[in-house]
Amino acid sequence: MSRKLHIEVFRYNPLDPASVPHMQSFYVEEYSSMTLFIALNIIREQQDPSLQFDFCCRAGICGSCGMVINGRPGLACHTQTRDLPDHIVLHPLPVFKLLGDLSVDTGVWFREVGRKIEAWVHTQDKAFDPRAEEKRMENELAEQIFELDRCIECGCCIAACGTARMRKDFLGAATINRLARFYIDPRDNRSEDEYYDVIGNDQGVFGCMGLLGCEDVCPKKIPLQDQLGIMRRMLALKSVKGILPKALYEKFKGCGSHCHS
Repeated sequence: MSRKLHIEVFRYNPLDPASVPHMQSFYVEEYSSMTLFIALNIIREQQDPSLQFDFCCRAGICGSCGMVINGRPGLACHTQTRDLPDHIVLHPLPVFKLLGDLSVDTGVWFREVGRKIEAWVHTQDKAFDPRAEEKRMENELAEQIFELDRCIECGCCIAACGTARMRKDFLGAATINRLARFYIDPRDNRSEDEYYDVIGNDQGVFGCMGLLGCEDVCPKKIPLQDQLGIMRRMLALKSVKGILPKALYEKFKGCGSHCHS
C-alpha cells in the first residue's frame, strides 16, 4: 500500500534580500522503487518550480545531489523513500557555500583543497611523451589506487565531519584520501617531508577527532579512516625519526601493502 510522504524542505535564497530561512512542507504519493531524487523532481515539476537542488547523473556517480536527509548526509538518487519514514526532513549540506534551498557549491571547496595539496602526480619527467610506453604497475597496487580514486567528491564526508564543521581550514577525509592516492602511486616523486608539509598538522591528519562520521556516510564505502590512519602513522613516524631507536622505528614503519617500502 502506497504512503503519502510528508517532505519538509529547507528554503532560503541568499541572493534575495527578502528571503528568510524557513522549512516548507510538501506532500507526495509514494510508489514502488521511488527515490528521494524522483520525489524532489515531482515536487519541482508539479508543486513548486522554484525549488533548488542539484542533480546530474541520477546514478550515484556525479555526487551532485548530496544533502542532509533526516539528519544524515547522503545522495538523493541513492536513497529509496521506502527506507525512510513517511516524514522526511531535508537540509543542505553544511560547510559548503549555500546557493539556495538544498543546493550548495562543493566545486569551489574541492578545487581549493585540491590546489592546497597539489592533487596531481609529481614527476621528474619534464614533458609528457605520448609515444613512450606507459609505466607498468602491479595489478594489486593499481587496484589499491583505483579504490581510492572512486571518490566522487559529493561532500557527504565533509558535512558529517565534526572538525570540518568547526574549522573552515580542515582539509577533510576526502582530501586526505586523495593525497593517500598519490602517496601509494609509484609515479609520484614527492618525499615524506613534502607530504608532512601539506597534511602533517591540525588542518590535516592530526585535526581528525576519529568520530568515524566520514566513513559512515560515504556512498561509495571508501575506507576513509583506514587511509587517514595510514597517513597519520607515516607522518607521526616521520616526526620522531632520529628520536626512536632505529630498530623500533623500522618495526613501527611496517604498515602493510598500502605504504611505500
